[in-house]
Amino acid sequence: MNASVERVRDALAELIKAALVSDDGRSLQYRESARAALTVLAADPPDPGGLRMDGAWTLAVQAAEAPELQPEEGRVSLTLPRQCPFTLDEILAESFDVDAAVERIAERAATG
Repeated sequence: MNASVERVRDALAELIKAALVSDDGRSLQYRESARAALTVLAADPPDPGGLRMDGAWTLAVQAAEAPELQPEEGRVSLTLPRQCPFTLDEILAESFDVDAAVERIAERAATG
C-alpha cells in the first residue's frame, strides 16, 4: 500500500469510528483526529491518479471495525456502504464539514 492510500485510509477510518461509537466523548475525539488528519492531507494532497477512494474506504472500514474497537461501537449497524461516500476533492476542501460527514456515514450505515 502506498503512503497516499494510507493517509486517506487513516483519515476516513477516524470518520467511520466517530460514526460507529455510541459514546459522545469518544466520537468527539475521533472527529478531532479526523480533522487533524484531513488538515495534514489537504496541506500535502495525494496524486488523484494514484489513489482509488473506494479502495481507501474499504481499508478504512477494516481499520475502524478492528476487534479491539468493537466494544465501543453501537451507534449504528455495521452495514457500511461498499463505496466511499466522499470524493477526494470533497475531503480535501477547506469547507469539508467533519460533523456532517460523520452523520452522513451514520445515516448510510444505518440504512445499508
